[in-house]
Amino acid sequence: MTSSSLHVVFLDRSTIPPTTRLKELPFTHTLDVYESTTADRVRERIRDADIVITNKVKLSGEVIAQARKLKLIAIAATGADNVDLVACSQKRIAVCNVRNYAVHTVPEHTFALIFALRRSLTAYRSAVQAGRWQESGQFCFFDYPIRDLAGSTLGIIGDGALGKATADIARALGLKVLFSSFKGRDDMGMLYTPFEKVIEESDIITLHCPLTNATRNLIDDVEFARMKRQPLLINTARGGLVNEAALVRALTSGLISGAGFDVVTQEPLLADNPLNEILNHPAFILTPHVAWASEEAIQTLADQVMDNIAAFVDGCPRNILNAFCSG
Repeated sequence: MTSSSLHVVFLDRSTIPPTTRLKELPFTHTLDVYESTTADRVRERIRDADIVITNKVKLSGEVIAQARKLKLIAIAATGADNVDLVACSQKRIAVCNVRNYAVHTVPEHTFALIFALRRSLTAYRSAVQAGRWQESGQFCFFDYPIRDLAGSTLGIIGDGALGKATADIARALGLKVLFSSFKGRDDMGMLYTPFEKVIEESDIITLHCPLTNATRNLIDDVEFARMKRQPLLINTARGGLVNEAALVRALTSGLISGAGFDVVTQEPLLADNPLNEILNHPAFILTPHVAWASEEAIQTLADQVMDNIAAFVDGCPRNILNAFCSG
């Protein structure tokens, strides 16, 4: 891709911290940076752009069809469900994403949730704040369960970089690891355990898979009913993988011993989301989609976005998600 000057537009800069540095692009360009972009402003802001950077702003087929010069959409994330890839291919627009930037931060956040729940840290902290320690009349009290991780079974759904990094931490802590096969498939080989068996035999289940038509509501009432060991359920992947109303029923009825979530179906959390019912439950932790957001990971993400753009302009596109023709 060559041009005397390219117009680059960043639609939602506020989705990464202001302290994160953006690399200078090594070609002649103009750069428009918007902190956020509402749906009604997308069309006008990308109309004359050669390159668009987006994290969460939705780029529909209708909007893409009206972009006059667009050649590249650089997603400042791994997930691409906010961009119509088919429409982009039809217009010969390349779409790239960032990859493997969160191989430390997401597994670490996953285990932060696991440790907090297995040892009832937030419940005990709240109890101390409420004066329960003084009421107990002794050096400690045992209101909430505390469980070791060593010897437990961790079921991992999703065998990408994040799932594998989570498994490495688990093994170092003495957990047995089961990688789940795809739901409904038992023919994936010896390295995988049937999905139903993982659901039934795990003490902790953690999700590290994308949200697709096949994985939407992957965990629902049927799956919760099969959880014989009353496991913890951890989701640092995508909202929509778990039926949230079913999760509330499972936690309040004791089918699971706790849940740690970093994602919900619509973000930020809406007033009518079922999870509001359990926000104060001692065995539920909800964090605001920040598992990916260590300072180190965000800087790696930002660097990769700009490197992806530079590579594309240099004629060496990388991390491309769709079929496109550069000719």
